[in-house]
Amino acid sequence: MAGGWAATPLPGDIRLPAADLAAARRARLSARFPGERLIVPAGELRVRSNDCDHRFRPHSAYAWLTGLTGEDQVGHVLVLEPDGPHAHEAVLYVRPRSPRVGTEFYRDRRHGEFWVGRRPDLAEAERMTGVRCAHLDDLGALPPGRDASQDAELASVLSELRLVKDAWEVGQLQLAVDHTAAGFEDVVRALPRALTHPRGERWIEGVFALRARAEGNGTGYETIAASGAHACVLHWIRNDGPLNPQELLLLDAGVETDTLYTSDITRTLPLSGRFSPVQRQVYELVLAAQEAGIAALKPGASFRDFHRAGMRVIAEGLAEWGILKSAEGDLHRRYTLCSSGHMLGLDVHDCAQARAEAYLDGVLEEGQVLTVEPGLYLQPDDETLPPELRGIGVRIEDDLVITAEGARLMSGALPRTPDAIEAWMGELMEK
Repeated sequence: MAGGWAATPLPGDIRLPAADLAAARRARLSARFPGERLIVPAGELRVRSNDCDHRFRPHSAYAWLTGLTGEDQVGHVLVLEPDGPHAHEAVLYVRPRSPRVGTEFYRDRRHGEFWVGRRPDLAEAERMTGVRCAHLDDLGALPPGRDASQDAELASVLSELRLVKDAWEVGQLQLAVDHTAAGFEDVVRALPRALTHPRGERWIEGVFALRARAEGNGTGYETIAASGAHACVLHWIRNDGPLNPQELLLLDAGVETDTLYTSDITRTLPLSGRFSPVQRQVYELVLAAQEAGIAALKPGASFRDFHRAGMRVIAEGLAEWGILKSAEGDLHRRYTLCSSGHMLGLDVHDCAQARAEAYLDGVLEEGQVLTVEPGLYLQPDDETLPPELRGIGVRIEDDLVITAEGARLMSGALPRTPDAIEAWMGELMEK
């Protein structure tokens, strides 16, 4: 086994698209922690069952600082070594490709090349990233430092540095959005077949997953394919129910690109292709709330403003329907349950470790990407509701980037108004 193997070097031109951007990101991190050793792990494998591991995805902070996004990054670690009082040298500690002189390459099921594929050698990894690379075995000789997997302040700073996206990141997010729009079209085309399956929700999930794996790394989060009253469960991912043509389908799904940026879009669709009058009534109130939220997006606005704007519309609508005695107060929360949006990027709920003053209690800035996703979740057993409204769940979610003028709708290729949805579905389901 140790002899008779041809040389298989990687091409010379293997530099990562984000390598230069990553260098600037590391410099911003370095400036926040002068003189301190910073450790940012990619993460380790986790067992799914017995001897099978979950599919590996490197930690978002590691990917952002290195440009490395592949499954071959298991166990790798970025270290920023103090280099004088105000600078750091980046060193990547990696497991190089399996040498053909031992047994790892054909016997190690977790790291052997014949089991999981080829990794770059140290020189190749340096060319890819522009970062000095060392063998992972040398990591243990380092003195301790601030570890992003354990240090809350370092984790917060890494989240806060990612709040504003550069132009390349916005482009990757737009790519994710575009692939997701294609996946939603796939789903609508597949509805006639899905309606005949006893677990039609799962059929929908599978159709979207095919697009996500074909075009990118996969789904950015577990797909929510919730029909009927399942749409009132905010994170319904069991997706084991049938589809009733008289009901709605709430589809919340996103494609994650190979660079690990994800979209997050929700559409609520009439499975018959046409909204009933009561379905349209609920949908139009949620759409009006979303429009109010989108109108509140602009640089300098409070992050919470768009949620407040949408909830005012929801509360007024519920009061007009007679469900609430007044639009004042927060009684509408019984029917809406959660916030109306979040930051988006390498994680679907991006920058979640950022401190409140920088994110939830902060202000919007040009280059931030976020979702606006109000919803109404009218539980099937809620006796405060008239019977015809019970069991209807509607969420409309779009991805937007903050611009100097306000916000740009990134997911505008997917229709949002009831009439446009009906026309779109009718065209796709006829093909």
